Amino acid sequence: MNLFPYDTKFDFMALRRYALVVSLALLVAAVVGMATRGLNYALDFTGGTAVELKFEKPVDAEAIRQKLAAAGIENPNVQSLGATNELIVRLKSEKGADGEHANADKTGAEVLAVVNSADNPARVLRGDFVGPQVGKELAQQGLVAVLFVALGFLIYISVRFEKRFAAAAILTTMHDVVVVIGYFAVTGKEFDLNVFAGVLSVMGYSINDTIVVFDRVRENFRNMHRATPYEVLNKSVGQTLSRTVITSFVALLTVLALYFFGGDALKSMAESQIIGIVIGTLSSIFFACPLLLWFGATRKDLLPRAKDLSYLERRP
Repeated sequence: MNLFPYDTKFDFMALRRYALVVSLALLVAAVVGMATRGLNYALDFTGGTAVELKFEKPVDAEAIRQKLAAAGIENPNVQSLGATNELIVRLKSEKGADGEHANADKTGAEVLAVVNSADNPARVLRGDFVGPQVGKELAQQGLVAVLFVALGFLIYISVRFEKRFAAAAILTTMHDVVVVIGYFAVTGKEFDLNVFAGVLSVMGYSINDTIVVFDRVRENFRNMHRATPYEVLNKSVGQTLSRTVITSFVALLTVLALYFFGGDALKSMAESQIIGIVIGTLSSIFFACPLLLWFGATRKDLLPRAKDLSYLERRP
């Protein structure tokens, strides 16, 4: 039995009000979380020291974190690199009450001296220091990158479709991105460059999924001459449902493998992509198309050129 037929008769648009309420609730929760709690920026953005260690035997990350904390190192972040005997220690450069940056003077040798032991000796594979100013510049460049990508999407969709389409697609994409970022704000999980890369991939995935649905909408408006926008949007979602679900499922399997087997260093990026895939799939069905109805899109709006419109209007 095919659970997702090519042209399902399910009335997706009948759920548009409930879907918009849920989407807005998620959006508000994400914005409130970012406004009240803020993002827990990793040392990629705040500055600090990162030290990769390799032990002779398997080692417990939590035990190493406790050792570092007991030695007076503030808020050490210890993660596995995939192998059971390789860890990365991140020490954020946090500004204290005296105005000095804690952990700013810590080196790989000092970290090694704390965690090294006779029964399980370790060595430093790599040690990097990121200054606070460099971290600030990375944060600014990341924001510029997001705005640049959003602008590129807006121009592309405006040229390919129509302004109402572009607005719906950009709002849908921004909704997905804000929800993903809001998740990290609410949970307090570290937001580093890996997570940021995951957020950018979510933008690409979301806009691609939305464009696939919108392409089918445009085709159906050309062929279904007497259908209402409600009927066209409903049919278009039904026709693309199989492709959407299969694509999302395959992408989700890949990211789940990264989440479970990629090590702690990549887990946060995989987590952002998992949330983005789920939210992006649902939003392309229950958020993007309902927005078109809300914006009052008509058959004329969805035709890219006037000559195409005049040709269709001459048909019986």
